[in-house]
Amino acid sequence: MKTRLFAALGVVALLVATVMAEDKKEVKLDGIKCPVSGKAATENSVDYKHGKVYFCCENCPKAFSKDTAKFATKANAQLVATHQAKQAHCPLTGGKLNPDTAITVGGAKVCFCCEKCQGKVKAATGDDQITMVFGDKAFEKAGFAVEKKK
Repeated sequence: MKTRLFAALGVVALLVATVMAEDKKEVKLDGIKCPVSGKAATENSVDYKHGKVYFCCENCPKAFSKDTAKFATKANAQLVATHQAKQAHCPLTGGKLNPDTAITVGGAKVCFCCEKCQGKVKAATGDDQITMVFGDKAFEKAGFAVEKKK
């Protein structure tokens, strides 16, 4: 009986430690760019879509807040690149994801429903590619979401 009680307490302690570690999980900013300036992001941040968007300086969050729509695509890409937002569907069709179609777009790993969608995005360049995957409509269609903290 005592063995089972100690085993159960051990499991509970492990679960509590895991939850606490998740709450304190830090976002790694290596290679992450400010959505306003394109410079390396630092700890300067604002809340955005239940996550945080990181900036290079104290002025960029002000510019972002004044015209969020202007910077939304790059902010959405950053949420994915920092592993805050998780993908549920293809950003082009809304279809089921095929892990074999994974590519990196804007510093973030994304998947598609098929090689045709993957090919369309691969053929695009620069901001067009980022917009195809992380523009607000595509972001919503792909079901990208930041898990809400409990």
